Amino acid sequence: MPTAEEYRQGSQNMARLAELQEEQDETKDEIEEALGTKLASVDDYIMSDYEAVNLLSKNLNINASDARKQLSSFPSEYSIDGENIPDLVKKMRKARRQLKGEQRERMAKAIDTVIDGYSDHINKCIDSIYWIKPYKPAILKMGFSEKDLMKINKIDSVNGRRNIIDAICKYWESDLKKTDMVYSKEYAQLEKECRVAKRDYKQQIKNITDQSITKSKKERIMSFIESEIIKSPSIGAKQIHDRMPNTLHKSTTTNMISKMVKKLDVANVDGAYYKLPTMLKKNIWAYTAAFIDSDGYITMDRNHNPRVGLIATGERGRAFMEEMHKSIGFGKLHLNQKSPQQTRPVQRLNFYSQNDVYNLLEKCLPHFKLKKGNAKLLMELIRMKKSYKKEDWYKGRCDEIFKLMKWENHKDHVGFDWLKEGIYLDNIQKYKDNCKMSLMDSMENIGGVIIKKDEMEDKGLSWYAKGNNKKKFLLDKDGVRHAAGAAVFKGDKVLIVERSPEEDTMIGMWEFAGGKVEEPDEFNADGTPDAEKVCMIEAGEELGLKKKPSSKLGVHFDRNMKPPKKYHCFRIDVDDDWNPTLSFEHSDYKWITIDELKEYPDDKLSHHVAYLIDKM
Repeated sequence: MPTAEEYRQGSQNMARLAELQEEQDETKDEIEEALGTKLASVDDYIMSDYEAVNLLSKNLNINASDARKQLSSFPSEYSIDGENIPDLVKKMRKARRQLKGEQRERMAKAIDTVIDGYSDHINKCIDSIYWIKPYKPAILKMGFSEKDLMKINKIDSVNGRRNIIDAICKYWESDLKKTDMVYSKEYAQLEKECRVAKRDYKQQIKNITDQSITKSKKERIMSFIESEIIKSPSIGAKQIHDRMPNTLHKSTTTNMISKMVKKLDVANVDGAYYKLPTMLKKNIWAYTAAFIDSDGYITMDRNHNPRVGLIATGERGRAFMEEMHKSIGFGKLHLNQKSPQQTRPVQRLNFYSQNDVYNLLEKCLPHFKLKKGNAKLLMELIRMKKSYKKEDWYKGRCDEIFKLMKWENHKDHVGFDWLKEGIYLDNIQKYKDNCKMSLMDSMENIGGVIIKKDEMEDKGLSWYAKGNNKKKFLLDKDGVRHAAGAAVFKGDKVLIVERSPEEDTMIGMWEFAGGKVEEPDEFNADGTPDAEKVCMIEAGEELGLKKKPSSKLGVHFDRNMKPPKKYHCFRIDVDDDWNPTLSFEHSDYKWITIDELKEYPDDKLSHHVAYLIDKM
């Protein structure tokens, strides 16, 4: 039961709420009086097209198709002989300066006619955006172009629409209060509020990319389908069609959507569609680490074989396992397995090979919250199994790692029988302190240069350790290190990716996807780097792109770096509907023309890209 004090506090809050409502109503009345018209509430108008169609259908007692026809479409761009009206008017006014008498008057009338026609067009543009139309007098004071209205018309999200209306109303309210007010401190404050509101309004429009208004209808349809699948997992083609904005709905059918889905990176389970959100796929390793932390395992069997797996259940789980498998690029799927409880089918994505397990854990390691200890143990074990089986400490350390893994997996299990596993808890810290990672580092490194052996010696390769052995570079016989990158082209645009905060260097820099030539088998028998092979590996890992380059664009030999470095760049051409799946190494991507790339600031662009782009 609430106390007397809680009742009193609640009463005060309700009274304050009533006061705020009165203030809102008074402000609305003032605006309506100034406009000479009745304003609808924001909530009445700020809705998605899907909601608007449903409301119209219900109020007018018509079907959804007829209701959509009630939502006017945005007029086509107004131009004369391919020239937009503001630019044309500027040219006409400039030409008028050279004229005199009757000719000047005729030109002035022609300019007025063009402006009147354009004003009528702008009014029609505003009227066609049903959710902005009630605020037309206010938006006319904000300042805008036809392009701005085109961007506003493309706002599909309810939050985006609300933000625009909120800025418009804040400006109008502050501007209205200034009316007939003499200059004062209060007037200055209202003037500032107007500036802030207008700046917020313009910034929101600026944040809408030019690309959004230049996309083809097919691109916009594909983009809408993808966003709806991400937003509503298990959605079907008919539901997607019903939710489409009016501009797209009439150009598509359910059957067309089903065919389009096949071109997207989407999992289809009996007509139900699933897709990982782009924000997750951009950092797939962080998402994978979180998945393993919550619904996965990192362990080893009694034969010291490493095992990592992800587990989900049901049809949705199957879809996500398939998506994860495609995004990660390796591992083995086991689908629709029987559960011990005979409930929903179990879906698994398992990793068995040492290379796959190490690769996965290395990329996920910075992101683990619960199983970081397990991951480090397996990485130590795999490294030992690959290169140190003949060491006298190998077998003993494998046994210690097995016991530590048991402890990591069962340390929060109150009733676990440690003695049955031969584990004495007093020894756990000793086992941790006995980690062989630093020993293996020291055995591989001697004074900055790692000993040459086997194929390395045959190929004339050597390791160079930089910065207290934290960074290692594989050098060719001339003491040069190598790297390879992929300039991915979509038509006349090239892909650049932004270095992630997860990286140690060049954070926030824009570059081509690529990486070091860092393994002996990535060099040819004559000691030259197989740069094309590395380019394909890096494009697969960082972009999810598995395609052979069409040509080599060039090499940037930077002799000022220590050790000196050669960067080999290859061109890969992709289809119009392809977009990258970014690894943790990059946080964002852009498609950009060569001319636009040349204008990029030097402090934001990789020096390798800056050099090569001038050669293209």
